[in-house]
Amino acid sequence: MFKRVFLLVLDSLGIGETNDASLYGDEGSNTLLHTIKDSYNLDVLEKLGLTSLIGIEEKDVRSLYMRANPKNERKDSLNGHYELMGSILKKPCNTYPDGFPLELISKISHAINREIIGNIASDGMKIINDLGEMHLKTGALIVYTSSDSVIQLSSHEDIISVEELYEICEKIKPIVFSEEYNISRIIARPFTGKIGNFTRLKRKDYVQDPPYNVLDILYKNNIDTITIGKVGDLFNDRSIKANIKTTNNIDTMMKVIDFAKGNFNGLLFANFNDFDSLYGHRRDRVGYLKALEEFNYYLPILLKNLKKDDLLIITADHGCDPTFKGSDHTREMIPILIYNIKFKNGKRLNDRDTFADVGATILDNFNIKNTLEIGKSIFDDLVK
Repeated sequence: MFKRVFLLVLDSLGIGETNDASLYGDEGSNTLLHTIKDSYNLDVLEKLGLTSLIGIEEKDVRSLYMRANPKNERKDSLNGHYELMGSILKKPCNTYPDGFPLELISKISHAINREIIGNIASDGMKIINDLGEMHLKTGALIVYTSSDSVIQLSSHEDIISVEELYEICEKIKPIVFSEEYNISRIIARPFTGKIGNFTRLKRKDYVQDPPYNVLDILYKNNIDTITIGKVGDLFNDRSIKANIKTTNNIDTMMKVIDFAKGNFNGLLFANFNDFDSLYGHRRDRVGYLKALEEFNYYLPILLKNLKKDDLLIITADHGCDPTFKGSDHTREMIPILIYNIKFKNGKRLNDRDTFADVGATILDNFNIKNTLEIGKSIFDDLVK
């Protein structure tokens, strides 16, 4: 048994198309492979087996490493994180890739007493740049979506304060989360700056209550549950002992390292969102690679501070190939890298049928029965 488990999600770091990628139009996607191309410095991640999973073999691997396939029907953070924690939404939330029904837009406009512009699927910065001037002149709220089940509300802080934008999100929750529209997330996307030089501020997510999951089970068994980054938002802050907000990937890593230096007994669950939001969606391969190399640069500091009874799991939640068409997520397998100081020899394990094997392994580690419907522990392979 390991006293502490550090679960790090490199948001969108897919490692190759799934068998059902054609159903999503994502054949040929491979976020990691297409990001690193021929020139990269990921020496520490290589030693943990990451590149070996895409055919770039490293001889001296020090972890157990494998690929995992998704069972959920979506390809987004919400469903990816839920599946990692052993749950799949029985009724997938609705998506609106062609924009929301006019009835929904009308209901929201009436509820907040404000006009709405946008109502398309778009990259966040693009729609702000396209509609920011109109927003500033009219005060109309910018609303947009993506291929995910999400409604995003964007406004300049001088027109609608951040606090008022949060109030708007709270006000429309009964409409958006209703069975009629069944959207999984509302995201507040405030921004600042002048025309031609807008900058997004910190986002805030509002979600429906998640299905029963590993965090609930751990919490009920008095195991510490600590979330860093957007994880707490995705789980609606339920069954979380401490939820730590961060500003970027480096800040997230520093917070993880701080906890590694400290003392707790349980799960630390962190999300590194920049890979997805800043580089994957914007199809910025160079930026994505730089972010990976930054993570790799700070990783030895974390490894140095891990104790003998700590377990590190590095994984992802979906893909977002920065070289692929469009700006949406891509349907991909994810890596699972499992490391402990005492591991002397690395080993590649067979592909897993579901991300939920991660959550099952965490429960097994704390000697807690897995009462969820999916997930098979990898723990026996860890202690051999």
